[in-house]
Amino acid sequence: MKEFGKGFSVTNLKQMRQFYLTYEKGQTASDEFNLSWSHYLMLMRIDNPEERSFYEKEAIANNWSLRELKRQFNSALYERLALSRDKKGVKQLAEKGQIIETPQDSLKDPYVLEFVGLKENSKYSETELEQKLIDRLEHFLLELGKGFAFIGRQVRFTFEEDHFRVDLVFYNRLLRCFVLIDLKIGQLTHQDLGQMQMYVNYYDRFVKLPEENKTIGIILCKDKNDALVEITLPENNEQIFASKYLTVLPSKEELKKLIENKDDD
Repeated sequence: MKEFGKGFSVTNLKQMRQFYLTYEKGQTASDEFNLSWSHYLMLMRIDNPEERSFYEKEAIANNWSLRELKRQFNSALYERLALSRDKKGVKQLAEKGQIIETPQDSLKDPYVLEFVGLKENSKYSETELEQKLIDRLEHFLLELGKGFAFIGRQVRFTFEEDHFRVDLVFYNRLLRCFVLIDLKIGQLTHQDLGQMQMYVNYYDRFVKLPEENKTIGIILCKDKNDALVEITLPENNEQIFASKYLTVLPSKEELKKLIENKDDD
């Protein structure tokens, strides 16, 4: 193939053939938004067509670099979002990507914070974790997902002469509401949930504007008991959420097993 130039090497021809076989029905969005050839080489390595479609749509919608696409894939974003959805919701991920319409749409469980550089079993304080997140704020915003804007850290408010501080405050443009995040390095307790409920109530009554939606509170914890969360929060809860966080990349196989187990329930 030398007479045709380096672009027609055996390897490149095989990759072109694979691209044709993968997208032979013209299902890419490349006619309107061009991902790079390197993006497609990465996408073609994803065997599950629904998962591949999801990452392609998200890469286009969020203008992901190749590096960010690999990071989101390696952190099992598709599986983590799928865990909080029924079969219809998982299918929608593949067809439309991530659509943010309700607080639940924006949540992940777990959140992957491998970019902070903390080992899984290392000892660190909540203050140290918070500082690491602030130091890598751009990465944290990408992990939080669509529409998040940073407002402040250790945001103080006073109520009847008592002072309180919210670890991290964000605003989500798509949901049009404040998002409060509390960091817990240990087991989640019902007191933690009660504290977040108080923070959310304060923001709803004294901070948010009338035209804005209700405040969301997310507790990021190292461990949690789902039964405790369920019994502590109201049955129609749409404001307070607890999610685990990981400081190392998860095993995609383990997350896939969780999805399979959920589908069997």
